[in-house]
Amino acid sequence: MPRRSQLISGSLIAGALLLTSLGLGGVAATAGTPPAPQDATAESTTHRAGHTSHASRTGHTMAASTAASPEDPDGDGYIPANPPVTGVSPSTKEPPHRYFHEFQANCSVSHTKPDDPIVYPQQPGKSHDHTFMGNRSTNANSTTASLDGATTTCNAPGDRSGYWMPTLFKGDQPVLPVGPQVIYYKAGVTDYTSVRPFPKGLRFLVGSPTQSREEFRGHRGFVEGWECGDSFFNVDFPTNCPSRPDVKLNIRFQAPSCWDGRYLDTPDHKSHMAYPVVNPGTNNNICPASHPVALPMIEFKMAFPVNGDLSQVKLASGPSWSFHYDFFNAWDAPTLDALVRHCVVGALQCDARGYDQTHPEAGAALDEDYELP
Repeated sequence: MPRRSQLISGSLIAGALLLTSLGLGGVAATAGTPPAPQDATAESTTHRAGHTSHASRTGHTMAASTAASPEDPDGDGYIPANPPVTGVSPSTKEPPHRYFHEFQANCSVSHTKPDDPIVYPQQPGKSHDHTFMGNRSTNANSTTASLDGATTTCNAPGDRSGYWMPTLFKGDQPVLPVGPQVIYYKAGVTDYTSVRPFPKGLRFLVGSPTQSREEFRGHRGFVEGWECGDSFFNVDFPTNCPSRPDVKLNIRFQAPSCWDGRYLDTPDHKSHMAYPVVNPGTNNNICPASHPVALPMIEFKMAFPVNGDLSQVKLASGPSWSFHYDFFNAWDAPTLDALVRHCVVGALQCDARGYDQTHPEAGAALDEDYELP
């Protein structure tokens, strides 16, 4: 891959980072950096800090990042894949229909911290508070190498990825999910046989802390919104939930699953990823030509132990519709490959071991310790 121009002034970089945080990332082109491919399906919900609509006001603004990841040699926000994935076209194949093609990563909360190694690398305390799952070491200084050398709260020891979301509060008290949470890895495209594992070091942001109420509801990742008891599809936190031990506040939210094959990260932490599109003339989902590489679709399914009166519930990032999350891939590559091949490509509905109870004859991808046999 030819190297981009190194002659980018510090002022231009700072300006680009600031504008990126406000959703005006086009300045990158004037700084000698090729812009990421633009596509209507890209995960590019506009960051509108200071949005003034009464119905959509978030009350949350994002400071500009003042440092780059140690894995970004140019300091321009682009982390190239090494090697890049080239020569791939979106698959239009129709394999035999199977309703499920997924496995779970079951990961518990490890810690909370006002850090974000994707949006604010090397800047401890600059972010709103986050609830971290998976990798126990995730902080502002995390890199692929540091995550790879740490331990995890996930059932599978090979899943050393970092997963995080804004901390939920009731009044001034944090409310943390209890026990292993469900993070699905699914096929987002019709040709589930074309899905390949995440490249090590891939990272992205899903949603935005500064998105409006309407942007949250219209987001491609919106599944059922905030759920509580028999109340579903809520943009706002439900005003009241049944006060029963079995009732929790839940949310499900899906990530884009198509990759451009070129970058592990981009300045807005989204443009290298896109949601699938409908193949014209069919009902099939395929990756867009700008992002042709099919990866697993992550779906957060989080359960917060709070119910009853939710009038005092808020997120560290602001109101209910500011929900978003981050993913930083640090899976052991052979373990992830085995789960993707056995469960996603193999069209099974697997647990965290890669075992489908309805198809016991298929066996499991991992042993009883959730490791490769």
